[in-house]
Amino acid sequence: MTSSASQDIRTAVQPAGPSLRRVTFIAAAAAIGGFLFGYDSAVINGAVTGIQHHFDISSSETGTIVSSALVGSAVGAAVAGRLADRIGRLRVMHIAAALFAISAIGSSMPFSVWGLGVWRGVGGVAIGLASLIGPTYIAEVAPARYRGRLASFQQAAIVLGITASQLVNWVIAQRAGGASQSSLGPLEAWQWMLMAAVVPAVVYVVLTSRIPESPHFLITTGRLDQARAALRDVEGDDVDTQARITEIRRSLDGNDKPRIGDLFGGRFGLLPIVWTGIGLAVFQQLVGINVIFYYSSVLWQSVGIEQSSSLLISLSTSVVNIVGTVVAMLFIDRIGRKPLALIGSAGMAVSLALAAWAFSYKTGSGGSLSIPDAQGTVALIAAHTFVFFFAVSWGVILWVMVGEMFPLRIRAAAMSAATAFNWIANWAVTESFPRMSDWNLSATYSFYAAFAVLSFGFISRFVRETNGKELADLG
Repeated sequence: MTSSASQDIRTAVQPAGPSLRRVTFIAAAAAIGGFLFGYDSAVINGAVTGIQHHFDISSSETGTIVSSALVGSAVGAAVAGRLADRIGRLRVMHIAAALFAISAIGSSMPFSVWGLGVWRGVGGVAIGLASLIGPTYIAEVAPARYRGRLASFQQAAIVLGITASQLVNWVIAQRAGGASQSSLGPLEAWQWMLMAAVVPAVVYVVLTSRIPESPHFLITTGRLDQARAALRDVEGDDVDTQARITEIRRSLDGNDKPRIGDLFGGRFGLLPIVWTGIGLAVFQQLVGINVIFYYSSVLWQSVGIEQSSSLLISLSTSVVNIVGTVVAMLFIDRIGRKPLALIGSAGMAVSLALAAWAFSYKTGSGGSLSIPDAQGTVALIAAHTFVFFFAVSWGVILWVMVGEMFPLRIRAAAMSAATAFNWIANWAVTESFPRMSDWNLSATYSFYAAFAVLSFGFISRFVRETNGKELADLG
């Protein structure tokens, strides 16, 4: 890498000024919740086959167990905004960390398959909390010029968490002879996979104990001395704290606390900006991205690839996810959110259509499933290309935009609504995929491709650019 390229990358993620290292650390610490979000969401991918063998469950029951975390996620996302406004951003982070750890231990040693579903639901609540509180907090502390890149830490952490889970799953499976249902010491491999989330949960608590509370929250609760200290911590000692407090107060319209009722008042019930946020959240899931992250091991086995190789493919798509996210972080503040989203929608539509065509050549049943070599190669390339286009666009853009597109007065409540819908859509796709793929895998991917096309039209028609604007000027 050239020295100029290295400098460019450093500039892309680090704001200038006396608070350079500190604000970067603060954003990164808050984004550990995103790492746990990604890790806990995707770890089930490697464990699915082991769970099916251990409990002898069908595809339908598998979909219910995998999606149980998403029901909890919708609940967590729905309450996160109000909880954050009541007790603070940092306390919500600590609650999420505790729930992640509890879920990891409970899920690894369930007494029944439905007990596993309950513990996964507990983890889902933590995911829902983390999915909202990270971008909320980072948007409130990040300087406007670099907010997109710093907010991208959330998605970068998510994809790193996904990749870490696939790497851990693959290593554990290899230690157990290549299969998640094999024993490894006192537990089966899939149980160790689920338990490993305890480690990042502890790291999350430790790091978020070393960052300040959001100045916006402190101002809304009347703790002005603490708000001044937090502003100096984030923006440097030379910041005009009184001017910043006045600016934040003005944007909050007299310190009114956000309420769900504030989201209503538009022609179709909710305010137009809230519908736009919900649309972004739903389209991000209806393209089927989490089928890759939750079911890719089973997906590749369904076209004749052995389990050990399918886990390695899952790991490779996670690496592509990281590459795409880094590209997004480098360009999101240069070319804007909307152009990246349009590029991503077009790329995903083509990739998904190619995957649908390739899967139409699937033949056989039971243990003799197969796909011709040429179509298999197309399917692998299409899956990786799809993940790249998602990562370079919608993966980052949703979490950046919901952190900055809403007026400050309703941001927490609006983010809760949008994020809850994101998890509901995630649940619908995750719950339905096993049944739909058993029915017709090619038609299932055609369905996702159609939503990618629709997402292009949605961005073109309804989404406003937010790049480089102060939060007080948006909404």
